[in-house]
Amino acid sequence: MKRSITHISIIAAVIMTAAMILFPACNHEKEKTGPDIGVRDSLPILKSIGVSTLISDSGVIRYKMIAEEWFIYDKKSPQYWSFEKGLFIERFNESYQVDAFISCDTAYYYNEQELWELRGRVFVKNLKKETFRTSLLFWDQRAHRIYSPAFMSIDGDTRQLSGYNFSSNEQMTDYIIHSSAGLFPLSDHNATPVPDPNIMAAQADSTDQQ
Repeated sequence: MKRSITHISIIAAVIMTAAMILFPACNHEKEKTGPDIGVRDSLPILKSIGVSTLISDSGVIRYKMIAEEWFIYDKKSPQYWSFEKGLFIERFNESYQVDAFISCDTAYYYNEQELWELRGRVFVKNLKKETFRTSLLFWDQRAHRIYSPAFMSIDGDTRQLSGYNFSSNEQMTDYIIHSSAGLFPLSDHNATPVPDPNIMAAQADSTDQQ
């Protein structure tokens, strides 16, 4: 009987010792576990780093997109793609040479509305080699329209424009800009000659003598 009691006591002591060793370890591991996330609306369904991809149009490669980060949020309202660290897109002609491009510090694409929002240092070069600089630009793919309420400066071979409330076609070749100011150089045959003061004085003396 004494042996049985002693045997039971030894087993109990082993269990208590094991409990003292294991339970604190389990509690310590539990403290490292983060809280559960009940709603995934704050997390992207896709996260890509170092993106460089070619985009085809009717089976022909026409665009190249480069981005340091690309996140897709499918649970946000509205859903959107995020390019927080900048976006660069260039367009190829039939000879696969770059004939236009666009770059910005930050970009968002709202896929349900088919709307691009470009922010920061937005820089565009169109097919006519004109350059556009602004801090905010929208591209409505449904309406085939590009517009900006922010200040816009345009540099071309024959003119320079700046102003607000810019609106254009998708190629940015047919556009209007309100509250604008600009420089328009004239050709030599249309330029108004500047009178020579000496000639004007001589003509005045001849008239007085008559």
